[in-house]
Amino acid sequence: MREVKAADITATVACLSKEANYFLGNDVIEALKMAREAEESPVGRQVLDQILENAEIAAREQMPLCQDCGLAIVFLEIGQDVHITGGDLSEAINEGVRRGYAEGYLRKSAVKQPFTARVNTKDNTPSIIHTEIVPGDRLKITLAPKGGGSENMSRFTVLKPAQGRQGVVDFVVKAVEEAGSNPCPPTIVGVGIGGSAEKAMILAKRALLREVGAPSPDAESADLEKELLQRINSTGIGPGGVGGRITSLAVHVETFAAHIASMPVAVNLQCHSARHKEAVL
Repeated sequence: MREVKAADITATVACLSKEANYFLGNDVIEALKMAREAEESPVGRQVLDQILENAEIAAREQMPLCQDCGLAIVFLEIGQDVHITGGDLSEAINEGVRRGYAEGYLRKSAVKQPFTARVNTKDNTPSIIHTEIVPGDRLKITLAPKGGGSENMSRFTVLKPAQGRQGVVDFVVKAVEEAGSNPCPPTIVGVGIGGSAEKAMILAKRALLREVGAPSPDAESADLEKELLQRINSTGIGPGGVGGRITSLAVHVETFAAHIASMPVAVNLQCHSARHKEAVL
């Protein structure tokens, strides 16, 4: 059994909170550059130039990529041979978010009493924590700030099994079309298929953590990703919603076994500030 100190988890999460908001991943930068070359619309190219310049300034000045520094979404992969010492795991993560968002001058967007008073918690907690027990003696922490503009465009449905692949394509493309410019395109489209309602939604969000444009290792899913990206980029929404070829940089599909009577499908859109950082303790 290997011990991991709660204090180390807090320090790591504080650092990840700042890094995720300041630094866009190299995979996202490269995808944006490729989109700039492929985009035919002059205005669309201008938007992509501005996005790339913004990322450069944010990294250089260590300033937030976007004024919406998002809710703190935390994915944990906890090795079954890890023992957390010196405090509660969830509280260690929340304390890290508190420190990181305060030290980094990051906007706090979490509100309590969500359907009445909507009072800001003033420290961006509580964070949203998804945990998975895995083999080994390490703790992997991935922090993914998620802004409201893209999160508000999430969609979920349960299709009839008979609707099949075409039903999935139609639902995902319609979700992107209805979202329009709201999720700040070019987007990354996370799609979760199967499981239960909550499982499909988590699959869709977890799909956004994959390297941008890296195809699913499952050939059937990879083929679906390719068709979806082509259909989405034929909508004409374009960068910033001003028109053009590149509405999305990538579509990532994750699947899970489903009940014989249902086919849950979830869509989670990520804006061009596709922010997440990870660390292993």
